[in-house]
Amino acid sequence: MTVMARWRTRRRRIATTTVAGLLAVTAAGVAQIATGSAAHAASPSAASPTVTGPITGGKGVPVVGATAFDLAKVGYRQSEYFLAGSATAYQASGTLGSDGKWTAAPAATAPYTTRIVVNRPVDAKKFNGTVVVEWLNVSAGYDGAPDWTAAHNQLIRDGYAWVGVSAQAVGLNATKNADPDRYQALSHPGDSYSYDIFSQTGQAVRKSAGTVLGGLKPKKVLGDGESQSAFRLTTYVNAIHPLVNVYDGYLLHSRAGTASALSQAPERPDIAAPAVVRIRPDLAVPVLTFQTETDLPAGLLGYVDARQDDTNRFRLWEVAGTAHADAYTIGIGATDIGDGQGSVAAFNALRNPPTGAAGFSCAKPINAGEQQYVLQTAFSQLNRWVTGGQAPSKAPRLQIANNAYILDANGNVKGGIRTPAVDVPVAKLSGLGQDTGSSPFCALFGTTVPFTPAQLHALYPSHDTFVAAWMKATASAVEAGFILPADAKPLVAAAASSTVPE
Repeated sequence: MTVMARWRTRRRRIATTTVAGLLAVTAAGVAQIATGSAAHAASPSAASPTVTGPITGGKGVPVVGATAFDLAKVGYRQSEYFLAGSATAYQASGTLGSDGKWTAAPAATAPYTTRIVVNRPVDAKKFNGTVVVEWLNVSAGYDGAPDWTAAHNQLIRDGYAWVGVSAQAVGLNATKNADPDRYQALSHPGDSYSYDIFSQTGQAVRKSAGTVLGGLKPKKVLGDGESQSAFRLTTYVNAIHPLVNVYDGYLLHSRAGTASALSQAPERPDIAAPAVVRIRPDLAVPVLTFQTETDLPAGLLGYVDARQDDTNRFRLWEVAGTAHADAYTIGIGATDIGDGQGSVAAFNALRNPPTGAAGFSCAKPINAGEQQYVLQTAFSQLNRWVTGGQAPSKAPRLQIANNAYILDANGNVKGGIRTPAVDVPVAKLSGLGQDTGSSPFCALFGTTVPFTPAQLHALYPSHDTFVAAWMKATASAVEAGFILPADAKPLVAAAASSTVPE
């Protein structure tokens, strides 16, 4: 039986198995920017904003850094809406401690008008009932959607609706500057009000679904954010969620050991978070925290000091061989329509990694560790958690001692969530080791060091040997609940189409 025939047999077995499945800042930037379902009779501070749209005009398309292909190719539609209302800033009622059990109270209010971008299934029958609201990331100075970009294949495949919100002033102002005619009505009072803007976005999804979702009826709404957005969501979960109960669960992707300020100058007094912040243990909704190698060490994002044990409302996933941002997020993902070619490109990046993307270049090839497959599983398992009460798989922690990772014989980290890229390696993958290059963001992109032909031949005497090992590692990751069965086929097909060992 050939390797691919064995894989097809194994894949059929996997498909019938109940799987337990389902950008950023440096240390200086951290200082600088520093199962129960929610009860949705929200408090007055979670107001329902006025919704207008869909928005047209200007240059004709929403301004957002996300996927670049026509969503109609995959049965989706993109629309944009304005949200307007009065947003609340918050003050602390007592000390903000490391345990996350924060108490906040409404303070000042201010008017705002922001925008949301909505991607949803054209066919209402394909909507799975869950809306993911992503806090758009502004680390690059404009609104980006890193989690939609990285996980869109799973979100589309399972019929989620996705909403990206301009919750912060930097992103909203950059959007306005990029297309003044389209966005002249937008106005942001400052980031102290960003938390309530995020709450009101969730309320708009629920209360104005006829407009925002084109008549789709949401059952669950998830809050999501990556990097700086995850910093702010950490503060939101600990301080704001208990007041408003808008979201049914949260995915915090690549957060730091600290969190964002509860309020900040110039519009409000500074109320900084402590150096170490954990997720409060008394939440009634689930939180899944997803971390890469870049996110743990001190001197970068320092999450290692904020690690906490899994509970019936908290999961921590640490993924081996991955970086805070990578080759898929900044390049491949933008044009991946889920036809398998994106998986081929992602595998090829392990052998020929890029040094950057349009507008910046790093001194070394950046990380190509394929975290997108595990992130897609994270969304799937979080949704299963909030809809059916089944908690995600528990994951081993990355092995780190004295602020250094413990490496295996091939130079890849031990422990954590394992993927074929680290268990059947064709390169040394790390979330660290990058020089600054032409951009300070390069420190967040990690490194890829492809193995030489001699190294590959020593590991894999033949192509069939390599594919068989890759197939086995993929099946193990599926059975452990960290890769979805639907992603297993393209993962193996990409390896089979390669020439390893060259």
